[in-house]
Amino acid sequence: MTERSASPTTRLCLVRHGETEWNAARRIQGQTDIDLNACGRRQAEAAGRWLAAAGIDALYSSDLRRAWQTAQVIGGALELVPLAEPALRERRYGVFEGLTYEELKRDYPAGYAAFVARDPDYNFESGESLRSLYARVTGAVQRIAGRHPGRNVAVVVHGGVLDIVNRFVRGSPLDTPRDFLIPNAGLNWIVCRDGDWSIESWGATDHLVPGALDELPS
Repeated sequence: MTERSASPTTRLCLVRHGETEWNAARRIQGQTDIDLNACGRRQAEAAGRWLAAAGIDALYSSDLRRAWQTAQVIGGALELVPLAEPALRERRYGVFEGLTYEELKRDYPAGYAAFVARDPDYNFESGESLRSLYARVTGAVQRIAGRHPGRNVAVVVHGGVLDIVNRFVRGSPLDTPRDFLIPNAGLNWIVCRDGDWSIESWGATDHLVPGALDELPS
């Protein structure tokens, strides 16, 4: 009787982009296209140095500038050219984009309450609901994994995208409070084997100096 060969294990390292001035100001970015600040560029360099020894075979990124700039720096360290994946863009926050959390509470109290409560269908009047974001992000992650069976792949993304990925892998509902961190330039390893996903490690920042900002609110 012939033994069945083991299925290949595919590992994705999802890297949140480096810090921006809007991150530092606790200002909602969404799909507004913001550059990295000096701290963010240093964080990208640190992530690249660490990943250079991780056996990465391919590199993908959201095409928004803060992610793409992070991916270009990491790609330089890995000697890989990043591949743009627009489906990994941050959530569209509609009327919230450009505002701080204090401004949101003041100007859009009902919308802010729905946002904090994680109403899966709330879309910021002209943005994107959690349900829509979930479909977009999980489809992209599964497509990337399917292209590289048995390989290690780095993927540069955003805080809202990582929130969805963590819930997808763990099977957590969209409306439950977040119980994990999403620091700038943090490294998040997820694994797929036989169609089953698991988290290998999450939110690692040992490669960074202290102080990477978490995605807000929790």
